[in-house]
Amino acid sequence: MLCRGWAFLFLPTRHPVLNASLFMDFTAWLAIAIFIGSYALIVSERIHRTIAAMFGGMLMVITGILSQDQALSAIDFNTLGLLVGMMIIVYVLGQTGFFNYLAIKAAHLAKGNPLWLLILLATLTAVCSAFLDNVTTVLLTVPVMFKMTSQLHVNPRPFLISQIMASNIGGTATLIGDPPNIMIGSKVPGLDFMAFITNLGGICTLIFIATILILALIYRKDLQTTQALKERVMQLNARKAIKRHALLRRCLFVLAMTLTLFTLHGSLHLQSGTVALWGATFLMLLTLADKPRILNRAFGHLEWTAIFFFIGLFMLVGGLEHCGVINMLATEAMAVTQGDTTSSTMMILSMSALLSAFVDNIPFVATMIPLIKDMGTMGMANLEPLWWALALGACLGGNGTIIGASANVVALSMASQRGLKVSFIEYLKIAFPLMLLSIVMAGIYLYFRYL
Repeated sequence: MLCRGWAFLFLPTRHPVLNASLFMDFTAWLAIAIFIGSYALIVSERIHRTIAAMFGGMLMVITGILSQDQALSAIDFNTLGLLVGMMIIVYVLGQTGFFNYLAIKAAHLAKGNPLWLLILLATLTAVCSAFLDNVTTVLLTVPVMFKMTSQLHVNPRPFLISQIMASNIGGTATLIGDPPNIMIGSKVPGLDFMAFITNLGGICTLIFIATILILALIYRKDLQTTQALKERVMQLNARKAIKRHALLRRCLFVLAMTLTLFTLHGSLHLQSGTVALWGATFLMLLTLADKPRILNRAFGHLEWTAIFFFIGLFMLVGGLEHCGVINMLATEAMAVTQGDTTSSTMMILSMSALLSAFVDNIPFVATMIPLIKDMGTMGMANLEPLWWALALGACLGGNGTIIGASANVVALSMASQRGLKVSFIEYLKIAFPLMLLSIVMAGIYLYFRYL
């Protein structure tokens, strides 16, 4: 049964519903062609991925696959609001020297050892991602990493990749850590905050440990520095890194209020993007109302390439969703399992992981939730492992490629602005096998615990 669920990935396409619907629909074919073409340009990196995504998204509109209104509806403005709001907060906070302070503190705890620093920063990222959204976490922790690696004269690449993967793994463990979990928790009675921690916390911890140990092994030659640099770092005074104490107090006050609202936004019926934009606006009101030059700099430092990349990607996926491609794939996958709980669980886990590595997991999860509920009405008694399989696959699958999750795109965009470029293929070679390992571990866990 375990193998049969995963065997769908290697089956030829001979399903009657798929042949009758998708293969006879020219619009669906065109949407797939545009998506694959845009994705090929992103992978090749011959042109900037933002241009490739935007061009593909606009082709969805120009060819009539999406109307202008449908294209706008496909854009997740909540995600964009979250990005913009947290980027402004992080920029203003960075002007106080706070990230330099954190970097020095982290280096002191690690005794200046790059290996322990990597483990410490990855652990910090994973823990923060469990209680914040992943984008907010990388916006807060990536600047700390760059400050410290520059002090130790070590390659920041292993630190960056470890933080990206840690953010997605940590976000998988809780209800509020990743958007798919929020969607599942809001639609399924009984899957509350403690249920997610109880059922996913342990396996996410094991996956995190395995991932970081393997990354440390892969990059062991890059995690070296001189004794002189270690001693110099240990002599740094963290308190002297703070430049503007009054501004720091205001920033931390607003950040604390914003993070509190993040944990309560479900109860308050507020979107996370609304909370982030409120925090940014309130902070600007307190600190930048009479400083137009700094205000302009805050908006100038937004990661515009990441923002417009998401806009293009949302339109691309929206075209597939509008044509019914995602729904057909999900429906056909369910038909293969013939209602068997074990096969269905492994199917959902593997399919959601692979698709989430290449397309936005939000529309896929939105499609899968009613389908899983329908399986319950058709006689499948135990749906619990299916929900955990969907959460694990959709969240962990985001680690597979540089566009698999919002945190990946934002972190790599921040790195690019600092002169560190990680290509699609370079990231894929390291992250995709580790993502597959995490899915295998999750599958074994689900099998022995629930099936």
